[in-house]
Amino acid sequence: MYIALSVVVLLIFSFFIFLKTKQFGGRYAKRYSEVYKHSHQWDKKQFLNNEFTSMGVNLKTLPGLIVQQIRNKKLRLPEGDLPILPFAKDTFTNDVHKPKFVWYGHSVVLLHINGKNILIDPMFGPNAAPIAPTPNKRFSKDSLAVIDQLPPIDLVLFTHDHYDHLDYASLQKLMPKVTNYFVALGVRRHLEYWGVASDHIKEFDWWQETLFEDIQITFTPSRHFSGRGIFDRGKSLWGGWVFKTKETAIYWSGDGGYGQHFKEIGERLGPFDWAFMECGQYHSLWHQIHMYPEESVQAGQDVGAKRLVPVHWAGFALALHAWQEPVEHFLVEAQQKHIPVCVPQLGEVVVMNEENEVVNWWEEYVVKNT
Repeated sequence: MYIALSVVVLLIFSFFIFLKTKQFGGRYAKRYSEVYKHSHQWDKKQFLNNEFTSMGVNLKTLPGLIVQQIRNKKLRLPEGDLPILPFAKDTFTNDVHKPKFVWYGHSVVLLHINGKNILIDPMFGPNAAPIAPTPNKRFSKDSLAVIDQLPPIDLVLFTHDHYDHLDYASLQKLMPKVTNYFVALGVRRHLEYWGVASDHIKEFDWWQETLFEDIQITFTPSRHFSGRGIFDRGKSLWGGWVFKTKETAIYWSGDGGYGQHFKEIGERLGPFDWAFMECGQYHSLWHQIHMYPEESVQAGQDVGAKRLVPVHWAGFALALHAWQEPVEHFLVEAQQKHIPVCVPQLGEVVVMNEENEVVNWWEEYVVKNT
């Protein structure tokens, strides 16, 4: 009884916070449906997945989740802050013909393709729950300061509008560095509300593609959902990205559960030199919107990846598993399937075809059993 009452109080508290903060982003308005109606995913009220997708989180299951979060909190966090290596500018910008990337934890990746700097889901903020009564703190300290080290950004891409991918503080700090923004259909309203010029933003529906500086970029399907508040669930789209040049093909899965779309992406756009696969923040109650690590590897195989990079971990504790569990299970499955994997340290520059052997750097920060 008391737990249920607490949940209701928290929901009411969150509602008033939504009304008073810019974190919420741009509010959905009916006029947007005139734009969305051309999408096959829009059903006149919200965007839908191609496969039936649901979540098992409700007033009945929520109290149990809260209790579990409290009980195993220690294992869900690393032992100490995860360090981020300083930006190696010379290594990153040297030899524009070699694709490179830097992973900053969770789903933040800086790509260097054809001499262009491309930043994906740049959530550098310290808190993945900025509108909640209690914060969900990042595993690394001073992560927003990383933005000061970054070179000018030719293009920023957002897969969807969840707080752990689209962050107000990060966007404000990035704006002076950024030239263009590619976003999922419906995410434009958030960026415009926060001050990004409309003509710098391009929205994408699934399978929509464009040529950016000799890089073919395609927005691809995923199995997920969207929304930053109580009333805008499904009012913007979600997905992944594909980058193709004459020499290179790179896939970014975005968030989402396992589904048939991976094979279709592989058939239409694969194979891929690198596939960045969502790996982490899973639970049986939301299995249809976040893959288990074994499914992430299978999805990478479906798209025809030559090398896998697990992302969506080492940033925040958004599920109940131990923080390092995703990568551990991912590596075991990838080894069984004989698929090469790259798991760099946070901030490390990785050059295509020069990837190092996997070093289990995270083990130093795993809580030891006592």
